[in-house]
Amino acid sequence: MSSESAREGILAGVRVLDLTRVLSGPFCTMLLADQGADVVKVEAPGRGDDARHLGPPFRGDVSGFFVSVNRNKKSLTLNLKAERGVDLLKQLVRRADVFVENFRPGVAKRLGIDYHALSAIRPKLVYASVSGFGQTGPYRERPGYNIIVQALSGVMSTSGPTGAEPGGKPYPIGVSLGDIPAGMFAAFAITTALYARERTGRGQYIDVSMLDSLVAMMENPIVRHGMTGAPPEPFGRRHPSITPYGIFDAADGPIALAVGNDRLWLRFCEVLDRPNLAQDARFETNASRTENAEALYALLGDLLAQRPASSWLQLLLAAGIPAAPVNTVADLFEDPQIEARGMLPRVEQPGAGSIPVCGTPLRFAGQPEPTYGPAPRLGEHTHEVLAGWLGTSDADLDSLRRDGVI
Repeated sequence: MSSESAREGILAGVRVLDLTRVLSGPFCTMLLADQGADVVKVEAPGRGDDARHLGPPFRGDVSGFFVSVNRNKKSLTLNLKAERGVDLLKQLVRRADVFVENFRPGVAKRLGIDYHALSAIRPKLVYASVSGFGQTGPYRERPGYNIIVQALSGVMSTSGPTGAEPGGKPYPIGVSLGDIPAGMFAAFAITTALYARERTGRGQYIDVSMLDSLVAMMENPIVRHGMTGAPPEPFGRRHPSITPYGIFDAADGPIALAVGNDRLWLRFCEVLDRPNLAQDARFETNASRTENAEALYALLGDLLAQRPASSWLQLLLAAGIPAAPVNTVADLFEDPQIEARGMLPRVEQPGAGSIPVCGTPLRFAGQPEPTYGPAPRLGEHTHEVLAGWLGTSDADLDSLRRDGVI
């Protein structure tokens, strides 16, 4: 690890070479950068990461998509189709702790920058490959996209209106669930490997798949299918195993309600002013309530429609019953809990002004509050990185630019 770092944080001094693009890989390296790692994003001269061009939204020529997952990083342009470009990358590897790529399997080897090649010159290197389907298996060479991974993972079959046929009329989740868990698992694996390196002195190779990562999050549907043999149907607005637990319509809009055990059920009946429901044999236990969910939900629908959402939320929360409004994205900017936790910080992005981003959920006692710097302009730190890491002279930098290497 580097002994010098301009950044603070629990990963200060860790040098990361980031050869990822679009979302899953950049999300991984953003998590590392948020904790103080020195993340250098290696991009092709001229165009850079495809995410720089994805939108709308744009402000000027700045892509909101790119800014959202590339804060706190540096950008170095390097032509890996040129021999001198690959040589420069290998020189940087000798001074790096972590190398992250999300090429299709086989591309890194063709470029001569696979784990076998780089670990030979830097045995302590932690090398992570993030791909759609992993480095093995019949799908390994397929490109990985959020919508494809959501479809293959089974996640889509569990979303959408209840009562739909399994596998029919699927609904994708409205966030990039195919990409983001892979980035999270990759960041976890990298920090685990760095910890192991402290004991062994050697790096690790890490293979993270978007599909694997999303399947790993299917704990409840997988177990339910394994125990019953029946494919789980779409959840709709209610939970398949806990009742009542879901989205309900009050007089003026929806609320979320989680009556997660029989004790809460008794309290809930009191709030409803319907204590007789607690004595109804159909609803005495969670198992019986779930078995008779259709009848119960019809009753609750009629009762909850009698008051506005704000009135129910006040009563439910006062009774200790988990409940919440169904926020829109706009509502998040007014939510006092989100504000108190600093989860919607703003990045001052050159050329685009102040842009809100999602903050890091990680808090470490004794560590400084996270800071959120802008996403880098393409090649913004090429001189800084090559001169700082390798001692490259101005004359050599000029030569590299003339030859199209940087």
